[in-house]
Amino acid sequence: MKVGARVFKTGIAIVIAIYVATALNVPAPVLAGISAVFAVQPTLYRSYRTLIDQIQANIIGFLIAISFVLLFGNDPLLIGLAAIITIVINLKLKNENQLTISLVTLILIMEQQDGNFTEFAYWRVAAILIGILSAFIVNLVFLPPRYETKLYKRISSTTDDILQWIRIGSRSSTEHSMMKKDIKRIKEHVVKTDSLYALYKEERETFKRNTIAKSRKLVIYRYMMATNKRALDILKRLHRFENEFHQMPEEFQLHVQHQLDLLLRKHEHIHLKFIGKVKAGLTFEETEDRYSKELLLDIMKGFRLNANEDTPVHYHMVTLISSMLEYGDYLEHLEMLVHSFHRYHKAENKSVKLTEDDHL
Repeated sequence: MKVGARVFKTGIAIVIAIYVATALNVPAPVLAGISAVFAVQPTLYRSYRTLIDQIQANIIGFLIAISFVLLFGNDPLLIGLAAIITIVINLKLKNENQLTISLVTLILIMEQQDGNFTEFAYWRVAAILIGILSAFIVNLVFLPPRYETKLYKRISSTTDDILQWIRIGSRSSTEHSMMKKDIKRIKEHVVKTDSLYALYKEERETFKRNTIAKSRKLVIYRYMMATNKRALDILKRLHRFENEFHQMPEEFQLHVQHQLDLLLRKHEHIHLKFIGKVKAGLTFEETEDRYSKELLLDIMKGFRLNANEDTPVHYHMVTLISSMLEYGDYLEHLEMLVHSFHRYHKAENKSVKLTEDDHL
């Protein structure tokens, strides 16, 4: 089990919040530590948005609590009514993600039974704000996330797994349960990749030129993920129709294997070009024999022309070839994007290019 940066940041934020609250003689400094837990976020931009939203939520909880106690008291029924109003207001302001911190503020203030209520309320809000600000500072200073690195590694790893299984599945009868288990694992990786992409997309660049380059990379990463999904679709069809494929004529199997090999090598070639291990201007067709969309289309036409009552159309194989054609189209577009990325605006692209350590 890996312990991520967010775990460490949460611990650091709690420590800082409690120390600051104690130094300022804030009653119940543990509240600062509790509020810090809610405020730690995975990205700097999300941390900033959380800071704004939580301050707003605290003010709402504080104002409603003060108003209810001063006007009506703090009977448990009144606390429940105040909580309902707090929820409604936060929902109206589209601040539902911070309902918890708003309700915590409300309840902590309204539970005071005696003494100087107003002073008590101010100190409670101060403790919570200290925790929120401490978490924001930790997010800003300590262990800034590198989601581009994580995203590329996840995409690359998923690509390697899919291509490896396609090579095995197109050549021999694989262990059915083993492939099924790995396909399930790959699907989970695809979902995690989507989450990492969302986090990377949220990150904000300091300079405008980096923002432009990042926009280009976002398009490439999105297409890399989409291309992986097309390759995964081929793998799923090879797995599902394994028996049908290996019962086809040997000539058909060899044609499909050869075309798949070309597509897989092209996929690997594009990744190497993206990270700078292949010359930017070198296309796959200049290094290998050419993938033939026409050949696959001829195979599909052959199925239809040769079909009769004794020789039915192999519909499952048609769907497999259709997936290969779609995969090939995505690879062509991805190669064009990577070529364009390296060819134009080299200065901006170089400033955000992955380092050697990032893709080892």
